[in-house]
Amino acid sequence: MTSTLDAPGISPEALPALRRRTNAVLIASQILGGLGVPIGIALAPVLATEVSGSEALSGLAPTASVTGTALLSLPLAALMTSRGRRPGLVLAYLIGALGAGLVVLASVVGNFPLLLLGMAAFGAGSSANLQARFAAADLAEPDRRGRAISHVIWATTIGSVLGPNIAAPTSRLFSDTAVPEKAGPFLFAAGIFAVAALVVAVLLRPDPLLTARALAPDEDHSAESRSLRAAVAAVAGSPMARLALVTVAVSHTVMVSIMVMTPVDLGHHGASLQLVGLVISGHIAGMYAFSPVLGWLSDRFGRLAVIGLAVGLLSCAALLAGTAGPSHGQTAAGLFVLGLGWSAGLVAGSALLTDSVEGPARAAVQGLSDLTMNASAGIGGALAGLIVARASYGWLNLVGACVLLPMAGLAVRRAVRPAR
Repeated sequence: MTSTLDAPGISPEALPALRRRTNAVLIASQILGGLGVPIGIALAPVLATEVSGSEALSGLAPTASVTGTALLSLPLAALMTSRGRRPGLVLAYLIGALGAGLVVLASVVGNFPLLLLGMAAFGAGSSANLQARFAAADLAEPDRRGRAISHVIWATTIGSVLGPNIAAPTSRLFSDTAVPEKAGPFLFAAGIFAVAALVVAVLLRPDPLLTARALAPDEDHSAESRSLRAAVAAVAGSPMARLALVTVAVSHTVMVSIMVMTPVDLGHHGASLQLVGLVISGHIAGMYAFSPVLGWLSDRFGRLAVIGLAVGLLSCAALLAGTAGPSHGQTAAGLFVLGLGWSAGLVAGSALLTDSVEGPARAAVQGLSDLTMNASAGIGGALAGLIVARASYGWLNLVGACVLLPMAGLAVRRAVRPAR
């Protein structure tokens, strides 16, 4: 049942103001979350190498984070479908804070399995940031969903660009302590996630998902209509929803697989921790900074056009990064374009998914989408380390480009044979 406290009756006149307030709270939480998550992106592979003593295992730490994000997607989606966006986002940020603390403890005692467990819990911070884009779409008008999603994604830019560059100075604060320097920034991330949880818990009222349901009283809001089975059935019955799911999953997998091994490849070519931070910052700027433009393009020219753009950008990124060798500038350019392609795929795919599924099953389908994208990326990240160890970083980028083929094929098919 939807309570009147969490989802009060909203008049049409009051709805625009509620949309603005909801977006402002989500943007604030995204800025905070954006400060914490990139620390794991920049430092996890290097920290894993130090703790495990094996470069071949370096990809397992970021993979554990992505896997944790995937495993938490459905439970968090289930919590949100029953109690609203707010409890799910708060819990995700708190689990992320706990995971960051475990990473620090694992680094102090030199326990690699504990490090992987901590990184898996740390992935909940990413899950919160990803789910926030759907919270922005809950109350958005259908022809503005792309922009609503993209504005929340854009907010992550502020924290995400600063996050990796905070890693080096934060590390130096622990130079004379028992905490390894590269683990110190995770303590900072734990505090940031806790503050983000507090912001959402206090300010995200009324809950956007519960409010959206209250505004559609004639829809079936039973538990069965919001179950995983209903989500699978909704995707299976909609060709456009299937394309959206594949777009989000493939874009995320290609991005994660290439990105997690870039710090290792840069290290092979003599890059400092500060340079790695700058490259990752540029990559994250590509992921988030231009999302409003991509959201506008998605609303103006259609989801399929932007999905096609995503395929082109991700292919170009693989070419640039895979042939860069010792050229740090070319690697940075490739990672920036990689982020831009991911943004195009995520914005257009998320908007298309929301368009293609009816209201009652929508939250469950969104949870299924995040499970699929992060499970796929987890597998991709694990294989990325093996590919680089056995072959090269260039081969990894070639494999990433090949993974884009199914996404491109489905997009072309839907462009030729439109369907919901």
